[in-house]
Order: sequence, then C-alpha cells, then structure tokens
Amino acid sequence: MNIKSLLLGSAAALIAVSGARAADAVVVAEPEPAEYVKICDVYGSGYFYIPGTETCLRIGGYIRYDIGGGDVGSFDGATSTDTEDGGSNDTWFKHARFALKTWTGQETELGTLKTYTETRFNFQNNNRDSGALGDVNAAGNGDTVSLNFAWIQLGGLRVGKDESAYNTFIGYAGNVIQDTLVPYGDFDTNVIQYYFDAGNGFSAVISLEEGAGGGTPGSYGVGTIDSYVPHVVGGVKYTQGWGAITGVIAYDSNYEEVAGKVRLDITPMQNLSLFIMGGYGTDDNLTDPTYNFPAGGRGFYKPWDGNWAVWGGGTYTINEKTSFNAQVSYDEGENLGIAANIAYDIVPGLTITAEVDYVNAGKIGDPDTLGSNHNWTGITDGDDAIGGMLRFQRSF
Repeated sequence: MNIKSLLLGSAAALIAVSGARAADAVVVAEPEPAEYVKICDVYGSGYFYIPGTETCLRIGGYIRYDIGGGDVGSFDGATSTDTEDGGSNDTWFKHARFALKTWTGQETELGTLKTYTETRFNFQNNNRDSGALGDVNAAGNGDTVSLNFAWIQLGGLRVGKDESAYNTFIGYAGNVIQDTLVPYGDFDTNVIQYYFDAGNGFSAVISLEEGAGGGTPGSYGVGTIDSYVPHVVGGVKYTQGWGAITGVIAYDSNYEEVAGKVRLDITPMQNLSLFIMGGYGTDDNLTDPTYNFPAGGRGFYKPWDGNWAVWGGGTYTINEKTSFNAQVSYDEGENLGIAANIAYDIVPGLTITAEVDYVNAGKIGDPDTLGSNHNWTGITDGDDAIGGMLRFQRSF
C-alpha cells in the first residue's frame, strides 16, 4: 500500500464517520419550568407567596436619622462631657435606626393565621452624659438591638411580644415625634389577647399582660408582674365614618390599682382629623408616686402625675405631600407638653419631619420634701424647656 492509497482511505473513513454522526438527531433538554414569585393581594400590597406554600409574606421597614437640639428636658437636646475640663456642655442629639419588619398571612379552617415581627437596630451616639444635669440617659450611648414585636395571631387570638393594648387599641397620642411629653402608658410587654370585631363598627379586646421593668429609659413605671397574676386590660370601640369612640381600662396586679382612658376621634373634613383623650388612675397603693420620676413607682398604666391627664391634637393634610401635626398634653401635676411638626414627603417613601417641642414642669406638694416631681430629668419643678428635632425617614 503506497502513501497515496493510505491518504485516500483515511479521508473516506473520516467522511463516513462524519456522515453517520450528522445523521444522529440532536437532543436538547427541555428547560425546567421556573417558579416565579407570585403576588398575594389578599392582605394588602407588598405580599407575595413563599414558593411552595400557601403563606403570604411581606418584608418592610425603615431607616431613620434624627437630629435634635435645644434643652435636654424637651427630650430633643443632649449634653456631652467637656473634653478639656470635664464639665457638661449642651450639644446635638443624634440617633440612627434600622427597623426590619415582617408580616405573614395564611387562611386556615380556624381563621386567618398571621404573624408580625419588628426588630430595631439603634446607633445611640447621642452624646448624653451624666454630667452637670444628672443622669439624663445612663444607657443613651450604647448601641442596642431590640425585638419590639414578635406575635402570632389565629383568628382573634394573639400571643407573643407586643405593645400593651392599653395603648395600641385606643391609639397613640397623635402624629408627633415626642408624643409622650406627658406619658400615657408604658408599651413593651408579653401578651395573651383576644380581639373581637362585630363587623358593624363595634370591636373589643381583652389582654393579659406581663408588663416591663421600670426605672429604665423608656419605661415609665415598675410594671413587670411579681406573681402568677397578670395585668389585665379590656377595651371597647365604636367606629363610624365620622370617627370613633374608644375606652380602655387596666388593672395593675402589682399595686392592685386601676387606670383607664377614653378617647374621641373625629374627622370634621376630609383633610382634618382631631382627637381628645383623657386618663384617670387610682394611686392608693403606689409606692413613692411623686419622687424622682421615673424611678419612683407609678405603675405600668398610670405614668402621669396625679390622678388625671388629658391629651389632644390632630393632623391637617395641607396637600398630598405635606401635613401639619400637633399635640397638647397636661396632667394633674401641672405638667404641660406641646409638640408640633411639619411632615413633608420629598419623594414616595422618603419623609422629612421638622418638630418643635415645649414642656413646663409642674409640682405637687412641697418640693423640698418631695424632690423633682415631673416627667423630665434635667429640669426642676416650675422650669420649662424647648427643643427641636429634624427626622429623615426612608420607609419601604
């Protein structure tokens, strides 16, 4: 066999093999069907089905940055230790927060199964010290993480970490930033609650609560139960197009005292909403109810001075982006709080709020024997304080 014959034979073999392969069918695998996230509109906007389940999930939250200035007693100001001589200087109050929220919903044979969580991450570099003005906020400069809400609800039954129905059912005291210049109740607690909605505007709640410890910033009374007997809150509400009438009553199991609030909300015109709320509480068994607030015990449900207090205010919507909010509060201890702000939506989801706050500290009895008797540390009886805050908030 010569070289020419060998080359021709090899070429023929290659052509034959190529032709055989070309005759084979090319098999392309079918793509797997993609399981895209499906929108769930049963519980409102923002929900989607968790793939492979019938549970709807929504994820949201906000990022907030506060800048405050003015007198410390207004809640807006701050003091900082002088780096040269160790004194106490007035300075800015700064605070940053990231809040992460989740909601779930699912229909079951026993009703709607819901959950809600909110976790807050705070950067507390607000310069508050324990200098010349006393212990303004001992824990104010420590970064914190708090689980503010974590509850499960099936039908009308709710269990878990919540805020007290004494506040959530009747409503917060207006749309101002500093709505507790005269406090209207403590908040954080574990709960076992039952909500009833008749569907005709009438609703009610009964709540067994554990309360929270007192004597710490943001906690207005010694409230954690000290036995197996829980605090008890009950409330009723009637809602119509013109507004609502609400009442709540609470039993403090520590002191065996009772406090309650009634509230009227009205909407006299489409862009104006007003409210007035009054509170009354007994204090026969409260220990040291008028000395060095909040370290003195005023109970979980009556944090104001004296037996009674009143709050009023409203919101006026100037246009689709701008609203004006105001609140005035006063109690039997002659403590007066006034707060007002303008909230402006720069773009959807981003709001800037500018607020001014004023407080005047009252007194009950002889200050020489009772000490400071007001709701703000850093000012004395009869003094006043004014401050302001600028808040940037991106909600999503």
